[in-house]
Order: sequence, then structure tokens, then C-alpha cells
Amino acid sequence: MITLVLGGARSGKSAYAESLMPEGGLYIATAEIADGEMIARVQLHLNRRGSKWSTYDAPYDLAEALTLNDRPALVDCLTLWTSNLLLAERAAAFEVDGVIAALQSRAADTILVSNEVGLGIVPDNVLARAFRDQAGIVNQKIAGIADRVVFIAAGLPLVLKGSK
Repeated sequence: MITLVLGGARSGKSAYAESLMPEGGLYIATAEIADGEMIARVQLHLNRRGSKWSTYDAPYDLAEALTLNDRPALVDCLTLWTSNLLLAERAAAFEVDGVIAALQSRAADTILVSNEVGLGIVPDNVLARAFRDQAGIVNQKIAGIADRVVFIAAGLPLVLKGSK
């Protein structure tokens, strides 16, 4: 089963996604740690997850990471992956097709976390608009093939597609 968990910043997306895999699994992290604030965020996630998860860092090559094994996997998050690719002058809106192929060939459950960035105002600069547009396309493509899509607001899940 492929599950996409969407929501805003600090909405509870990651904690909810982790709760869907109580036995743990492969945690595919897309963050690049560039400063102390990101170190603190990563440490918060590591502390919450505990030892039942193994972590694999995939800030760019997400499709490859998804083909490593058939353990249940959680990708956190597509938004950071999209940002990484954009800053590397790679188009996530196109690279997501490889991710979709990898997802569809997996035998184990996969959960993907992503921010819904299209609910706010239109950004005032080209880079921010390009990011918002690519993130929206990535989310639409993954939602299109997902068995289940859940939107999180204030820690509360709203199932948009599939069942709880």
C-alpha cells in the first residue's frame, strides 16, 4: 500500500505517518543538514522514532533508495526532496516519475510525507513560486497513484482517498 500524508508545517504529519507503522521500518530521510536548527529538527525525529527504525539518507536519489529492499518504508519528506532538487537545478516534477515507478514495484507498504504548500498566498519571487509549483506537481502525481491520501490539520487526520 502506498500512503501519502499531507499537511502544513508542524501539523503532526510525521508523527501520524510513523503511527501507521508501529513496528518501524526503513526511514528514508531527505533532509540535508545545513545548520543547528535542522540538527535540532532531525534529533527530535530520531528521539521520537526510537530504535525500531533504520535510517537511510536520500536527499536526491529517492527512487534509488526505494529500491534498496522491500522493508516497509517511510519517506520524510517529499517537500525537502523537491527543494533539494530545485536548488541543484534538477526538476522534481520530472524526477518524481522515477519515484513513482520505484513505488509501484515495491512489495512492502510505503508512506510518504509532504507539505501542502499551495494553500497560502502566491510567493513574491521566482524561486519560491517555482518551488511551490514543483511541490504541487509532485504531490498531485504521488496522490494520483497512492492507495490512501491523508491530510493532517492540527494533528487531526482527514482521509482524502482510500480508508483509514
